[in-house]
Amino acid sequence: MQHPLNASAAARPGAALADDEHFDELSGRAGQSDERIITRPLSDGAALTPAWRSFFAHLGEAGWHDLERRATALQRHLRDNGVTYNIYADEARLQRPWPLDLFPLLVSAADWALIEAGVLQRARLLEAAMRDLYGERRLLKDGLIPAALVQGHPDYLRAMHGVPAVGGQHLHILAFDLARDAGGSWWVVSQRTQAPSGLGYLLENRLAVSAQFPEAFEAMGVRRLAATYRRFIEGLKAQAPGGADAHIALLTPGPFHETYFEQSYLARYLGVTLVEGSDLTVRGERLFLKTLHGLRPVHGLIKRVDDAWLDPLEMRPESRLGVPGLLQAVRAGHVLVANAPGAGFLESSALLGFLPALSRELLGEPLRLPALHTWWCGEPAALHEVLPQLARCVIKPTYPWSTSRGTFGPGVGPLMSPDVLASWADSIRQRPEEHTVQAYLPPARLPTWGRHDGAVAVLARPTMLRVFVLSDGRGGWQVLPGGMTRLVSESAGLATMALGGSSADTWVLGDGAHAAEPEFDSSSLVAITPADTALVRRQRLVTSRAAEQLFWLGRYTERAENDVRLARIVLNALHGEEEPSHALLMWLGQLAVATGLVPPTAPAPLQDHAGFEQALLSALADPDDRHGGLGDSLQRLRGTAAALRERLSPEHWGFIKLADERFRQPRPPGASAAAEAARALADLSRTLAAITGAQQDRMWRDDGWHLLTAGRQIERLLHLSDALSRGFYTNAVHDAAGYGVVLELFDSTISFHARHQRSRSAAALIEHVVLNQQNPRSLGWVVQTLNQQLAHLQPADAPGQDDLSQRLHCPAGDDLPQLCEADARGDFIHLQTRLAELAATAARLSDDIGERHFSHTDDVSRSLGARAC
Repeated sequence: MQHPLNASAAARPGAALADDEHFDELSGRAGQSDERIITRPLSDGAALTPAWRSFFAHLGEAGWHDLERRATALQRHLRDNGVTYNIYADEARLQRPWPLDLFPLLVSAADWALIEAGVLQRARLLEAAMRDLYGERRLLKDGLIPAALVQGHPDYLRAMHGVPAVGGQHLHILAFDLARDAGGSWWVVSQRTQAPSGLGYLLENRLAVSAQFPEAFEAMGVRRLAATYRRFIEGLKAQAPGGADAHIALLTPGPFHETYFEQSYLARYLGVTLVEGSDLTVRGERLFLKTLHGLRPVHGLIKRVDDAWLDPLEMRPESRLGVPGLLQAVRAGHVLVANAPGAGFLESSALLGFLPALSRELLGEPLRLPALHTWWCGEPAALHEVLPQLARCVIKPTYPWSTSRGTFGPGVGPLMSPDVLASWADSIRQRPEEHTVQAYLPPARLPTWGRHDGAVAVLARPTMLRVFVLSDGRGGWQVLPGGMTRLVSESAGLATMALGGSSADTWVLGDGAHAAEPEFDSSSLVAITPADTALVRRQRLVTSRAAEQLFWLGRYTERAENDVRLARIVLNALHGEEEPSHALLMWLGQLAVATGLVPPTAPAPLQDHAGFEQALLSALADPDDRHGGLGDSLQRLRGTAAALRERLSPEHWGFIKLADERFRQPRPPGASAAAEAARALADLSRTLAAITGAQQDRMWRDDGWHLLTAGRQIERLLHLSDALSRGFYTNAVHDAAGYGVVLELFDSTISFHARHQRSRSAAALIEHVVLNQQNPRSLGWVVQTLNQQLAHLQPADAPGQDDLSQRLHCPAGDDLPQLCEADARGDFIHLQTRLAELAATAARLSDDIGERHFSHTDDVSRSLGARAC
């Protein structure tokens, strides 16, 4: 028998209005769904709501004519800040710019009061349902909800039954997707309880859009967001086992996840540690973070990983995203997870029809904010009622994202042909319990700025609003006074970024009752407590994974610079005024192969001058370099930086992205290949110099930065010692051109000529590029700097541990006579030996740094001492 509440969950929205009508946000009235282009003048006050009239009144003297400039500035802001959304199915453009419209959604104070009250009530209801369904299960026993939607749901975790919520609360972040009917009323379409996304993008939307309309933003009293975020993170700490000093982390699936940008952005904004599953470990039923200096306790986890992947010991064994033993740590009460594992079943749209009865049972009150009419087809009566209505409904999976119970992409009935609808009906009859059907509501239309027939225009686009409810640390809730407005894809009929959707900022207008809250309480600065002293002395934690990525970020940056410099030198030598000597060609050919600038199969420049040049130009023009050359270095640099977004400034990341993208740009047709390559290399050299500046002048000097710098010096030492050794071996350094190339490789031409004019003395060259410790490109300076970085990383509490900073012996001025000695054949034996020793030691150091700081294989007792933390 059909459950009565499933059939009568809510009246169909807008039943008295025409099916093709929608709510027009601009006018505040019902409009026709086929209206796409707004042709009425926006200056016509009679056609606008008071809010939109006020908004456009603050555009200034330029008014309408200034909107295109603001739209361009908005896109530039997003591009410069590197705001992206990853698309798995788009191999050509994995990272797409985040789509954001110029105009915000304006929500009146009266409308927001209704929304706020409604979602707060629903948050209390969902928390009460979680408490019951993982406790007494009275709702199941009394038949108020079908067992198939709870215990039959793959995201209901039996392993968490009877486990008290850490901190007394299961749910901390909830999202509700709302739509507006043609009469202006708001309806709940869906709810997100497992790992809701959007909190980071919402912030970026606010910063970007408010910057384009500062006058309107201030004059209209738009509600601020910062205080809600602050109370949320303070509340999490208060509820976590560590109390006010709790260490909170944000668990991300990694840099290839579609919303990785917002995860790193949110972690930085909230001041929490961004971690992947491999950064964490469970010891003694407690969660720890792997850092350069051992294990550090983690008391709270904001998860952006779905429950199925959280713990490979108890969930999906193939998962590499979670932490083995995490669920046991949660059961032991030692770590708060937001949201608690097991909340995913609440996301099923099938539950919406049962929530009114649950509200009366658990809260003793009716729901204030209705949901769209919803049928769960697992009940025969509901199935019979809904099949004839599919053309006016949306078909959704009962168990979304489940691989065991059948899942599929939603189908929008009004967009389907009769044949497609018939196919859907057959699928529903075959597996009715896996299908949920929801009434289709033509979304409200928001004015957006775009192009139509090649001209800029205001376009009306369908929109939905995602509202976030956050815990306040006292067992209650707070609604973020804003939201992420999503523009529905016209072709798919769904609010999804992967299918062409977009976003807009959401302005909740003040009513005078919500005065701007100060960002901090100045009275807290009056007295300094011992806790404050400990807080300001706290060092930034560097995870072992981040440390390894920073080390390689340094190496790839240096490697790319070396590749660019060498490529420019080779092109200059091939097209110089003088014919290069055989020794110089041999030397440059060897270096080009060794660094991957040309493939090993490329013709040697001595045998085929033109063929070698063509191989070089082809490699430089190949965006998918597979020979370990410049293209490969830039790809690796960008990939490594992408995993460190929360540690890099927007400018730093922007330069890295720019370097890779510019290298991938096709060369203009008809241009001289060599000349165009030289120009591109010059541009790339300047961009890499900016990256170096960001690393040296814009990064916190923590252990991660010391590793980055050590990585750069190791890469520089390996490259320059090998290049100099080959130069002496081939005797290329003994002719004028080869002598100059050495100085160019060491980026020391200006400083050398300032000291020695046009000298070609071997002793002067060796002193300048090997021994001189004022030249940042000399091997002596590199060794000295590398040792300094390694000394910073040497733990003071490990006296028996090998000191890596003592491995390399810095060349000194007293070594010059010996290094300049040549045997009877003119070979600089002592210099060659020393260069080989430096390169070999640098290579071993790189391996030893990895073992000590990244994998910790050299000190198995390290984690044992951390158990007392």
